[in-house]
Amino acid sequence: MTRAAGFIDDFGMDTITLSGSLPAKLAAMRDAGFTQVMLKASDLTGHAEGVEDAVRVVKASGLRVTGFQVLRDFEGLSGHLHDYKVDIAKAMLEMARAVGAPLLLACSSTSTHATQDLDALARDLRKLAMLAVPLRLKIAYEGLSWGRTINEFTTAWEVVNRADAPNLGLGIDSFHIVAAKTPLDALDEVDPAKIFLVQLADFMWQEARSFEERMTTARHFRVFPGEGVHSEQVAELVLRLDALGYGGDYSFEVFNDDYQQIPPGAVAERARASALWLGEDVLRRSVPLPNAMRLRKAHAAAMEHSPR
Repeated sequence: MTRAAGFIDDFGMDTITLSGSLPAKLAAMRDAGFTQVMLKASDLTGHAEGVEDAVRVVKASGLRVTGFQVLRDFEGLSGHLHDYKVDIAKAMLEMARAVGAPLLLACSSTSTHATQDLDALARDLRKLAMLAVPLRLKIAYEGLSWGRTINEFTTAWEVVNRADAPNLGLGIDSFHIVAAKTPLDALDEVDPAKIFLVQLADFMWQEARSFEERMTTARHFRVFPGEGVHSEQVAELVLRLDALGYGGDYSFEVFNDDYQQIPPGAVAERARASALWLGEDVLRRSVPLPNAMRLRKAHAAAMEHSPR
């Protein structure tokens, strides 16, 4: 199905948001005009025809893979727990490579078994990044707003700096920024080249005060940008990232139990409306081309020809 308005190259969807089989999810995204997809491990392991066929389905879809998620509770463990997580990481990295993902998303640990020593956390993240090097993959490290030690992008950035690995960077998630009330001014301290992925979502109430409430909201009640009560903050985040020179992908990571109850095509259309809002009303740099709407390419061209 071809959309008259063209594809929306800057924004993608996470399969997490949609109900149904992997082929149905990919088709819904493509039909809504998206060109990229963020995959989760269970898309492959839960596919009825097996992992190899799931890889084939993804590649046949024509969608570019934004990334692969999610490695949890990796850093800060010791002994057999650390060895176990290394094995899990290796398996996930192999799946990420198989589907052509450029990066694996790892979120900050919530485990009470993990140390809170930042240097130890950094050493483990550097080890994870080194495991990814032979596969030519990056690691995007995301601070969960209920993480035990790292629960804001500011501390995640500190640990990434300590780890000092070229293929280790940040995963930024608007939900966690809003939930933790992290000042956006802190983005000015971050090297935009080390932001590897940005995930966007909103939610329907003003605050998520406790870690438990943040977790419940994040896993069940997110909505697309423009649908919730924090639209201005999400818009400001996108504008600040654009001004910083962020050149990576934006993906809608929307966990929502209600969206699981309606057809994937209808949910993908909601995502399309959100992408158009961000692209046309927020960034205001959309350049309609045949079969494409390329926001950052126009910005990059302008920067290239601007006086130094």
